[in-house]
Amino acid sequence: MRKSPHQLYRRYSHNVLIAFEAILSNKVKSFLTALGIMFGVAAVISMLAIGKGAQQEVLEQIKLVGVNNIIITPNDQSIEANGQTGEDSDQKKKFSRGLHQMDARAILENIPTVKTVSPVVSLSYHAIKEGKSYPVTLEGVSTDYFSMLNITLDKGKHFSHQHSDKGLPVCIIGDNIRRRFFNQRNPVGQYIKCGQVWLQVIGTIAKRDFTTSASDEMGISSSDNTIIIPIKTMLMRFKDRGTINPELMDNMAGGGARFFMGGNPDEEGNQPSGKTQNQLDKIIVQVEDTEHLSATADVIKRLILRRHANIYDFEVTVPELLLKQQQKTNEIFNIVLGAIAGISLIVGGIGIMNIMLASVWERIREIGTRQAIGASRKDIIVQFLAESILISISGGLIGICLGVLLAHLIHLMADIKTIVSFFSVIVAFGVSATVGIIFGYIPAKSAATQDPVESLRH
Repeated sequence: MRKSPHQLYRRYSHNVLIAFEAILSNKVKSFLTALGIMFGVAAVISMLAIGKGAQQEVLEQIKLVGVNNIIITPNDQSIEANGQTGEDSDQKKKFSRGLHQMDARAILENIPTVKTVSPVVSLSYHAIKEGKSYPVTLEGVSTDYFSMLNITLDKGKHFSHQHSDKGLPVCIIGDNIRRRFFNQRNPVGQYIKCGQVWLQVIGTIAKRDFTTSASDEMGISSSDNTIIIPIKTMLMRFKDRGTINPELMDNMAGGGARFFMGGNPDEEGNQPSGKTQNQLDKIIVQVEDTEHLSATADVIKRLILRRHANIYDFEVTVPELLLKQQQKTNEIFNIVLGAIAGISLIVGGIGIMNIMLASVWERIREIGTRQAIGASRKDIIVQFLAESILISISGGLIGICLGVLLAHLIHLMADIKTIVSFFSVIVAFGVSATVGIIFGYIPAKSAATQDPVESLRH
C-alpha cells in the first residue's frame, strides 16, 4: 500500500528530528566534526576574495593607464643598437637630443594605427595662493590627455584648442590642491601662482582611486597633487629643455657628440658629458585597436630609434598588455588557491565520514532497537544522512562568516585588496553541502545494513 505524501513527510521529518537531537546531545563531537568544513569554507571564500581583489586591481590599473595606450619614456643610460653604451662605443659622434615634441609629431603623422598622441612635460614647483605654499607637480599636456587616461573633471571644463594653440596661462588642478587652497570655495575662475606665472583655474580633477603598484610598474601617477597646463604653456612660460644653450654652441664645432639641449651647465659652464636633455618626460600614444598594440609598439620603437641616431635612449611600454598578462597570471593563481582551499573541504568531508562511521559503531544498539520496532533501512539512511548534512551545512554557514571576517582582516593587516563575491559564497556553501551528502552516505549505508539481531546483542 502506497503512503500519501503527508505520511512520507511525517515519517522522514521524524528521522531528521532524531538526527537533530543526536547532534544536540553530542555538541562537542558535532562541533569538532564540522570544524574541517568550517575552515574549508572559510579558506575558499578568503582565497577567492584575494583573487577577486587582485583581478579588480588590474582592471582599475587598466582604467588608470587608459585603453590601448603606449607609453614612451626616456632612458637615462643611452645604449646603441649594437648593444654598446654611448661611452664605450667607437661611434662617439652619434647624437640623440632625447625625447622631443618632433618625435610625438612623427608618430602621429607616420603611423596609421595611432589614434592620438599626447606629449607630457613634468616639473616640480611650489604653488602659492594667499601666502600659502604647497609642493606640486606641474604637467604640460595636450588636449587629448584627459580622454586618453580617463581623467574626469569634478568642476569646470577641459582645455580648448585656443588655450593650447596660444599657450594661455590656464590650469586644471588636482583634488588635494583644491582642498589646500580653496577648501569650500569654487576654484574655477580663481588664480594660483606657480613660479613667476599666475595661472587661472578652469577646472578641477575628480579624486581617483590609486594604487602604489600602478605607479611603480606602469609609470602612472596620482593627479591629486598635480596642476595640469597646456603643453605650449609649459614650454613658453615655464621651461623648454629642448632649446639650444648658446654657451655650448662652440662645442658643436669640436665634436658633434657634444651637442646638448637646454639644461643648466656645471660650475665651469659646461654640460655634463654623456647625457642628453629630454624635452619631454613622456609621450602617450593611443592606438585605434587593441589588436594593433604590439605591432604599433614595434613600429614606434623602430621610428624613434631611427630619429635618435640608432641610440636606445628611450623605453616603449604597453601597460595594457602587461596588465592583461598579469591578469592571466592572477587567474592561474586563483585556480591554484581555489584548488588548495577545495582540498581542505575534501579533508573536512573525510573527517565527517570518519566521525559518522565511528558514530555508527557507537550507536549500533540504537540502530537495532529502531529496526526492531519497525524502522526500515530507508529510515536509518535518512537519519544518519540528515545528521551528516546538518553538520556540514551548519559548518558551512559558520565557515561563511569566518571567511568574510578573514578576508576583511587580510585587507586591514596585509593591505591586500579583497572582494568577497556572492558567487564564491554560493560555491563554498554548495560544495560543503555536497560534501555532507557524499561523505555522509557511506556511514548511513553502513548503518542501514546492520543486522537487527546482531545489533541488539551488541
